[in-house]
Amino acid sequence: MFEHTIPVLMALYGVAGVVYFIRVLLGPTVLDSILAGDCVSLDVALIALLVAVYYENNLLAGGAFFLVLWAFVLDVFASKYLVKGEVGV
Repeated sequence: MFEHTIPVLMALYGVAGVVYFIRVLLGPTVLDSILAGDCVSLDVALIALLVAVYYENNLLAGGAFFLVLWAFVLDVFASKYLVKGEVGV
């Protein structure tokens, strides 16, 4: 049963990622595009984690962890730019 669940979840997250990517390109505002970009990166990280669980490979899980951290840093810089109009430390 577990072998059949992971491919279904990967497909569902893949479809959601495509919808989010369309939202990135066609978002009516910059905030919508940033939020959709964040969702795309989290979907890719979740798919990488599911692949890591499916193939029992720890290296892919580490890559997903760094992708989630990258998405968090991107969110911090984007929100700082939107609030203060500058990007930096």
